[in-house]
Parts: sequence; C-alpha cells; structure tokens
Amino acid sequence: MKLRAVALLVLVAAVIASSIGVVYARHEGRRHFIELNRLTNERDNLNFEFGRLQLEQATWAENNRIEQIARGRLGMVSPSSAEMVVTRR
Repeated sequence: MKLRAVALLVLVAAVIASSIGVVYARHEGRRHFIELNRLTNERDNLNFEFGRLQLEQATWAENNRIEQIARGRLGMVSPSSAEMVVTRR
C-alpha cells in the first residue's frame, strides 16, 4: 500500500511539473512571436527608409543638379571650343 502511495505522489508531481513546463513553453512561444512581429515591423520600416534614402541620393546626384550648383554657387561655366585642348597618348 505504501508503494502505491509513493508512486501516486511521484505521478502527481510529474503531472504538475509537466503542466508548469507546458505553461512556460507556451508563454515563451508567445513572447518570441511578439518579438518576431516587432522585428518584422522594424525590418519593414528600415527597408522603407532605405528605399527613401536611395531615392534621395539619386536625386541629389543627378547631373543637371550638380551642373546647376556648379554654375550657381561656384560660378563655373562650360569651356568654349577655343579653350579646349585635346591631348593624345
């Protein structure tokens, strides 16, 4: 009879430990899922920002914009054909 009581006690302890393990595992799974969603949103926002920055970089690097700055701020002009010198190797 005493052996049955010990076995029953061990089984009850095992069931309780197992149920606590299941609850912990589900909690960790939910926590990881929330973190995954947060990181996915952050990735999407960073990709959007990267695309916007690429577009801005392309706009700033356009040839006609650079030429406008060279003419306006620096007073540069295109040389006339008489001022050009062609060299050969």
